[in-house]
Amino acid sequence: MSADDHRTTQVTEFWSSDFGNEYTVRNAATEEAIQLRLRGLVRIWDAMRGDPPASILECGCNVGINLRAFRRFTQAELHAVEPNRKARESVVADGILPAERVRDATLEQLPFDDATMDLVFTAGVLIHVPPDRLERACREVHRVSRKYVLALEYFSRNPEAIRYRGQDNLLFKRDFGSFYLDLFSDLVPVAEGFLWRRTTGHDDVTWWLFRKRGA
Repeated sequence: MSADDHRTTQVTEFWSSDFGNEYTVRNAATEEAIQLRLRGLVRIWDAMRGDPPASILECGCNVGINLRAFRRFTQAELHAVEPNRKARESVVADGILPAERVRDATLEQLPFDDATMDLVFTAGVLIHVPPDRLERACREVHRVSRKYVLALEYFSRNPEAIRYRGQDNLLFKRDFGSFYLDLFSDLVPVAEGFLWRRTTGHDDVTWWLFRKRGA
């Protein structure tokens, strides 16, 4: 195993452990939480008016609050990957997704063929990818997307590491939109915005929506 692969395994094991379970408990899929997410996701959906995605993959869905919100206003086929078993079981037990559509996987190795999902997105997930693994993760998102790429993440003009719940090297802020554009010449900006936690449930995140040129 290479040093990079060992680092990836460590991070995955951390989120699959009790630390990840505690995160799952803190982010309960209450009706209030779902309604708040709806407000933000509907704004983003509006930017795809006229050609909405028929299939959606969330990378790092946790208990599926975003997926639950999507189910309120779209018939798109929903898929997810999530490394935490407790979170996956919640998504299946609550009938949000069948077990075969919520996979035990991470951003760095998505278990899908090229260009199989109309929309691939992350929400508060890229911020937890170590900087030296970020390109690999974004390349996987781009590879699996047929049409749209969406990121909802913490913004910082300059990359910075933030201490997260007493832990170092677990949270990183940057301009993820520019990171995507600098990495992929075929991505075209569609829209961007800010989701305030108080009114949308999203944790004060900036969002960027891109479309693959010609898709």
